[in-house]
Amino acid sequence: MAAKSHVKKGDEVVVIAGAERTKRGKVLAVSTTSLRVVVEGVRMVKRHTKKSQQHPQGAIVEREGSLHLSKVMLATRYDERAARRTSASKA
Repeated sequence: MAAKSHVKKGDEVVVIAGAERTKRGKVLAVSTTSLRVVVEGVRMVKRHTKKSQQHPQGAIVEREGSLHLSKVMLATRYDERAARRTSASKA
């Protein structure tokens, strides 16, 4: 059974945990069965491709890897939380 996701394709999200923490990007794909999300410009991995019409020699293509759904938060919610945190520390 596929779980319900708090983000959907096209949303802007912020990574809140891991090596890519605080990076922002647009959601390219969401997999509710494996609870993973692909975010533009985050967790870039090198993919070795076979020879093809486009790459006659073969190539090493850099593309986005997936992150667990729990490691991302909607950017609007993240900004609200950050604003609340800074106003609380000033008071």
